[in-house]
Amino acid sequence: MGFQETYALWLSNHWSHREGERERRLREGHGHAEKAFVEKVWWPAFGHFRHLHPEYEVKDFKDGMRYLDFAYLRSGVQLAIEIDGFGPHLRNISRDRFSDQCRRQNDLILDGWKVLRFTYDDVSDNPRYCQQTLQQFMGRWLGEGENIDAVHFIEREILRLFLRAEGPITPSDVSRSLGMKNQTARKWLRHLMGKEWIQPASGSERVRTYLLDERGRKIVG
Repeated sequence: MGFQETYALWLSNHWSHREGERERRLREGHGHAEKAFVEKVWWPAFGHFRHLHPEYEVKDFKDGMRYLDFAYLRSGVQLAIEIDGFGPHLRNISRDRFSDQCRRQNDLILDGWKVLRFTYDDVSDNPRYCQQTLQQFMGRWLGEGENIDAVHFIEREILRLFLRAEGPITPSDVSRSLGMKNQTARKWLRHLMGKEWIQPASGSERVRTYLLDERGRKIVG
């Protein structure tokens, strides 16, 4: 299925499991900016909505309830994703409201959440930056485990790196590009070599550089 059908089913499924204030918040809080994020950033980066929860309810430091724009919950990782607009209401924000927003983020971090914030301008005008930031996060926090979602996009991003380089690349190139450890980058490169998508360019017992194979070129070509 394409984006529109998958998005409609995903949202409908969350509606069906909510009631009262939680349902109202989802219907009213998930608006234009949030849909733009899933359409322009999340979907192109991952191609699915598994483990992504819109308007996710969390307790705040006052024992009340707050809602995250999105929560990604997977393998012990709690990622809060917030989309920040910019308009008159934000430019004229009060000191109390600004302090409240800072405290909210601090509380999330103290409760074990990771937090990523994107401006609506970046979602709209620079979605590739947002995609790469999310992919780097997944590569760092989930890339070393048995994570099918991570395998899918990390493979693709490494192959894209080869295309951009138009020549041999090193594990350090992958490490810097995807924000992962050098050892992890070597594991992924060996994984792709096992699929015959890349091949050694230099080194025998320990490969130093790799080249894109024609099979790998077809994956992203």
